[in-house]
Amino acid sequence: MILSRRLRKSPYEKRAIENGASFFSLYNKMTLPMVYESYEKSYEHLCKHVQLWDVACQRQVEIVGPDALRLTELITPRDISKCAVGQCLYAPLCDEYGGIINDPIILRLAEDRFWLSIADSDVCLWVKGIAYGRGFDVKVFEPDVSPLAIQGPKADDLMADVVGAHTRDIRFFWFIDETVAGTPVKIARSGWSGKGGFEVYLQDSSRGEELWDLFWGVGQKYNVGPGAPNLIERIETGLKSYGADMTIDTNPIEAALECYIDIDKEAEYMCRDALVSVREKGESRRLVNLFIDGEDMAPMRSDWPVLSENGAKVGFVTSKVWSLKYETNIAFAMIDAPHIRPGTRVTIDAEGDVRSAVVRTDRWEST
Repeated sequence: MILSRRLRKSPYEKRAIENGASFFSLYNKMTLPMVYESYEKSYEHLCKHVQLWDVACQRQVEIVGPDALRLTELITPRDISKCAVGQCLYAPLCDEYGGIINDPIILRLAEDRFWLSIADSDVCLWVKGIAYGRGFDVKVFEPDVSPLAIQGPKADDLMADVVGAHTRDIRFFWFIDETVAGTPVKIARSGWSGKGGFEVYLQDSSRGEELWDLFWGVGQKYNVGPGAPNLIERIETGLKSYGADMTIDTNPIEAALECYIDIDKEAEYMCRDALVSVREKGESRRLVNLFIDGEDMAPMRSDWPVLSENGAKVGFVTSKVWSLKYETNIAFAMIDAPHIRPGTRVTIDAEGDVRSAVVRTDRWEST
């Protein structure tokens, strides 16, 4: 990717490039480092040590004011009233038809103040429009907040050395306020990997390199390295990616996100009628796991059709990778309901590379 003034710059970008970032993606109109040496080597390092991830592109949408809770409840089927101050909730945002607009982590900073830590879509403009149209007494804007992720099995040790032993007691999806590298941050036990770790929410983008350098220096004894959300690890862990595995054309039930919604919550929300209808009728399709036979396949650039035994198209692959853990191709696929039973054999047409595959449940080890 050619980096220019048109793309917003991360406060950690210089350090990422200095440490070998070689491929970038565009995410929320910012650069996201994707590869440092290779997915495979980064995966092996992440599984054993600790990494710093430049995820400043994980922008925040702040909702603050007397109607902040009403507005936040309105845009998601998750019951936000149950979220305590200092807690995080994963919550799909849905339009009036149940289509997923985004799937942020919602942080409750105060009774009347929230951050939506978003995936890649224009959530701020959508929420501003709803707030204005409904006449809510709130302010909706993007604050100066740039997360730095600390991920891997040694993340607790590194965080304890930098900030203090009390960080070991931060519960999963909760956060605390601290001063690190001379600047206020929020530290949440969260992150887009299954290896554990934290996200440090920097609130002054001018201090990004100082924050990186502090963790990097202390982390040398833990074999700290640069990293990024890893395609292999995230699919093995079962983490879905907005824009690939779900879009505005997907509702949270067919995306297998039922445990993150509360259809019968008391508060008003936009997609209640749509989700009640899906629940009553049953989903027509569902996001499932696949094992795909054969050697490693070419990277995906478009949807790969999923075919039934009689050759009819019954779905499409949304994400795929060669798994180092299972030593086969693993994938997520959106498949028509009659074909989602675990053990069902299907065929994948990867732009002429035709492979046999088997449907799994939402756990790779299950059959």
